[in-house]
Amino acid sequence: MAYEANLTDNARAYYDRMYPGGTPGLLDSDPEFVERFANFAFDDVVGDVDLPDRTRFICWLATLLGCQGVDEFRVMVPAAVRMGVEPETVKEIVYQAVAYLGIGRVYPFLNAVNEVFAEQGIEVSDEPRATTEPTEESRYAGGEQAQVACFGEHMHGFKDRGNPEYPWISQWLVKNCFGDYYTRDGLTIPEREMCTFCYIAAQGGCESQLRSHTAGNVQCGNDREFLIKVVSNNVPFIGYPRSLNAMAVVEEVTGKKD
Repeated sequence: MAYEANLTDNARAYYDRMYPGGTPGLLDSDPEFVERFANFAFDDVVGDVDLPDRTRFICWLATLLGCQGVDEFRVMVPAAVRMGVEPETVKEIVYQAVAYLGIGRVYPFLNAVNEVFAEQGIEVSDEPRATTEPTEESRYAGGEQAQVACFGEHMHGFKDRGNPEYPWISQWLVKNCFGDYYTRDGLTIPEREMCTFCYIAAQGGCESQLRSHTAGNVQCGNDREFLIKVVSNNVPFIGYPRSLNAMAVVEEVTGKKD
């Protein structure tokens, strides 16, 4: 007799909300694994970490981009939409990731979103979401405003304070990373900083940048308690080593409490 996964009532209820037509994936081939993963991710984690469903799934999508989990990302996209993440917001999470992961790592995810939306009949508004014009003046102005929101008033004039050997990097950060992406509709500035935190934590090895964006999150309202929840929420998708590294950075930046 085939083994049947023994999901807890809470895990089953959450699964049913994510996939009301049935659960996809490994239930038939690996029921014991699914039993333990689902009971952990969708009972223990969901029960212990108090986040709104929309926020939880934004974090999971950004985290899967960061760790290059494109197959799981495909599975999670329709669930995210069912749990309150707007299709346009899903696209924005993918677009913004290019600034932190590069197009080489993001392109498969962009294809995945388009394919899943087509398969599921999920419609996306074709209204433009850019709030800056494709001019240097507009991109610089919008990017600086976003940097100030994330990091404080000292970011005024950041584009002119770069290393003289490669001054264009600071300029690109303002007009491209912030001016092209952070200024778009579909995610708030705090949500974008949260996504950036997830991209960086999930890819690992970027602790210096994670420190900066931990401070950026705190500056724009995502405080220590919230970031601890975000890191905890993402454990099933990136594992303990990268999660504990991220938690250590949060403690370092916000002040470790006994």
